[in-house]
Amino acid sequence: AALTAEHGQPVGLGGDLFVDGSLGSHTAALRTPYADAPGCRGQLHHDADDIRDLILTATATGAQAGFHAIGDAALDTVLAGLEAAAAAVGLPAVIAGRHRVEHAEMTHPEHIGRMARLGLVASVQPAFDARYGGPAGLYATRLGAARAAAMNPFAALARAGVTLAFSSDAPVTPLDPWGAVRAATCHHSPHARLSAHAAFTAATRGGHRAARADTGNAGLLTPGAPATFAVWAVTAELAPPAPDSRLAAWSTDPRPTRPVLPDLAGPDPVCLRTVLRGQVIHDRMGEQT
Repeated sequence: AALTAEHGQPVGLGGDLFVDGSLGSHTAALRTPYADAPGCRGQLHHDADDIRDLILTATATGAQAGFHAIGDAALDTVLAGLEAAAAAVGLPAVIAGRHRVEHAEMTHPEHIGRMARLGLVASVQPAFDARYGGPAGLYATRLGAARAAAMNPFAALARAGVTLAFSSDAPVTPLDPWGAVRAATCHHSPHARLSAHAAFTAATRGGHRAARADTGNAGLLTPGAPATFAVWAVTAELAPPAPDSRLAAWSTDPRPTRPVLPDLAGPDPVCLRTVLRGQVIHDRMGEQT
């Protein structure tokens, strides 16, 4: 289904091609076997030729492709297919598609530069680390401590210029956008943590970029822009962000200062009103006293 539309034309489509499965079921495709299932490396449902052919079709039709890839072998396959397509039609044509990788949990350093070069969007779920990370979590059980600690390298992806877009993968994890921002700033591996500003950007503007809906004034509150915004009730303290080098490199925010955000250790803000292109689609303003 269309995520958003401009003049009746869809600009982002949901869904993705399953290249592998999940870690919980031992079906995510791995380079080396599972720690708790030594004879198993998961399942690949598609090969690089399938990926290449899909990208070539998407390029010819102007469509955006998405790929479910959790394991490192699955991501190897996706990148090989995209690079083969780029060799056939040119790298600029592939970049223009702004194709998406869903999950990308076992992203290695050598993957990250290739993802940035191909203009891929990483649609990631910080709640996965909150639920499955840590020395006693599912990641460590399935993969061992070393591989688990390298999962979901959000900061490295942001530094390389890969667009991050947060999502929940509901109902696997709850629809909880503030929880996602908090989880990204409190990643079990400190080197993978994002700043609060970078995490908030991935949870907001990242979605516009992932849906290819960030042209013109989309996503900005400025005169002449579509009136799309949310009003939040904040009970936690507001504080300006401290200087932090962990900002998303792709951010083109022209403002000299960054907005204050609520203290993520405090209560979550409550959404009182949501307006989409001037139309109120959620309203709890009358409940406030």
